[in-house]
Amino acid sequence: MSASQPPLSPRSPQPPESGEDTGTPTLLVKIFGKDRPGITAGLFDTLAAYSVDVVDIEQVVTRGRIVLCALVTAPAAGGATEGDLRATVHSWADSLKLQAEIISGTGDNRPRGDGRSHVTVLGNPLTARSTAAIAARITATGGNIDRVFRLAKYPVTAVEFAVSGTGTEELRTALATEAAGIGVDIAVVSAGLSRRAQRLVVMDVDSTLIQDEVIELFAAHAGCEDKVAEVTEQAMRGELDFEQSLHARVALLAGLDASVVDKVRAEVRLTPGARTLIRTLKRLGYQVGVVSGGFTQVTDDLKERLGLDFASANTLEIVDGRLTGRVVGDVVDRAGKARLLRSFAEQAGVPLAQTVAIGDGANDLDMLNTAGLGVAFNAKPVVRRAAHTAVNVPFLDTVLYLLGITREEVEAADGLVG
Repeated sequence: MSASQPPLSPRSPQPPESGEDTGTPTLLVKIFGKDRPGITAGLFDTLAAYSVDVVDIEQVVTRGRIVLCALVTAPAAGGATEGDLRATVHSWADSLKLQAEIISGTGDNRPRGDGRSHVTVLGNPLTARSTAAIAARITATGGNIDRVFRLAKYPVTAVEFAVSGTGTEELRTALATEAAGIGVDIAVVSAGLSRRAQRLVVMDVDSTLIQDEVIELFAAHAGCEDKVAEVTEQAMRGELDFEQSLHARVALLAGLDASVVDKVRAEVRLTPGARTLIRTLKRLGYQVGVVSGGFTQVTDDLKERLGLDFASANTLEIVDGRLTGRVVGDVVDRAGKARLLRSFAEQAGVPLAQTVAIGDGANDLDMLNTAGLGVAFNAKPVVRRAAHTAVNVPFLDTVLYLLGITREEVEAADGLVG
């Protein structure tokens, strides 16, 4: 013991290794009943008369009912007895019409197994049957559920399981299979400091950040929307080479007056929750970017409007005030999106392990698999199968729950700035 450390009291044991059961007598005090102000303070004021030390505390309130658990050391020998403490706590609980249970034992909680993960579950609704299936699959992998709490109740129900005892990758694989069969979205990420670190979030644009396919908006003004939409679908399903399909679709726009750019910008519709997602991420100090197989004529405008840090896309060539039907510069394709994610991460000073990528199409797959967390957002089946996790509800801000951010925190932050 260094000179700067105070000596341990005669009653206090030497601090054990993490999770070690030293055999020190402890009491688990459980209080449950109708919640009201002052219950927590009242319990510990009652326990204070017996000079016990607090080892652990857990408290939860659900629909106005409180469950409060306190793990404390047993009363020291030579003073008040455990029986005195039990009688006093029960008397205090009875006076407030609460129920009390006190369980004798030794030491602290048992050690958690190796491997820590956060499992986020999104359901609309989240049923008892699906919750049972998830819990059973976690157990089957050798995992233990240490804690469960709700992140949001709308627009979807989101809950998070803290799991130990099994590897993150093994758990992710097992739960992805389960999720596909029970109709919920599940994300599994490693626990640890990296989850709280600054991150970079990079999104696809068409059918992800916005509800539209930008080239189809241009095509509507050229009178070739159906033909372009057919080629777009083939490319998104991975049936066509993206670069070839891009050139074929852009060629159909030849001759359009450049004034159509402003019209298309005005027609773009943000995905529900997009502003909330970006606003919240920026408040947390995250950096946010977009990469698109669409066009800088739209993404540059989105970058300015939404306060994005990065934006990259293809550029439509305009000569003498008209679209030529060609793009200029390197094409942002499937490989290009992954390359841009790496570039943005380097510029932001964020390790790839702390990046999040969000997309819906086959040309997003390399980017999703390069990121620390790849999220398939209302994606095509081939993308859902290959991404780390999938979100199949039409609200982009549900991605916040995958990062451990609660709806209450989002609303509180919005309220502070009106």
